[in-house]
Amino acid sequence: MIKQVEGFNKYIAIAGFRNAQISDVDHRVNLVREKLGAVTVQFFDAKLIAGWEHLYFATLNALKAFKNKTNISKNLAVECLLYASARRQIKVALDLIGIRQDSSQIAVLVVAHEKNITEKSLAKVTTLISGKHDNSVLDLSNEKIMHVRRLFGISGTELAAKLEQDGEKRALSDIVIEHVALLVTQR
Repeated sequence: MIKQVEGFNKYIAIAGFRNAQISDVDHRVNLVREKLGAVTVQFFDAKLIAGWEHLYFATLNALKAFKNKTNISKNLAVECLLYASARRQIKVALDLIGIRQDSSQIAVLVVAHEKNITEKSLAKVTTLISGKHDNSVLDLSNEKIMHVRRLFGISGTELAAKLEQDGEKRALSDIVIEHVALLVTQR
């Protein structure tokens, strides 16, 4: 999925991969970033992503942070990771939702200035990542619910209040996006 981000002159691509096997995470991530050049790319453990909206709004908040000079990190990819995890510490964010050697479901975020560059970069990532391109790993499945609730500290009460308006998956996704947005208030 590729979306234009109004007001930032950027395009965001978000994709999922199933059955990924990355024996040396640092080497593979550095290789992908080297091959893509000036394009921003970040990887996430898809088992903890609450839908594509989770990464979209994390990226939107990261872009706003750079625009307003309130960014935590010096790098947009890292800022996206921080917002997606709703944490202020890079190591904590990496440990929580970054990819590891045992990550078999991976979410990839690509940010570029032009739509065709975003498309080409995502296609290149697909050739550099082992595994099957499968965006369904981004979906908030029943298996993910407890892991995502635990990661974001979402109580039964918080979820129940939102459930009165929406179904469980929609409610949980909305709450995660709210937690992502609240990172900016934690100074």
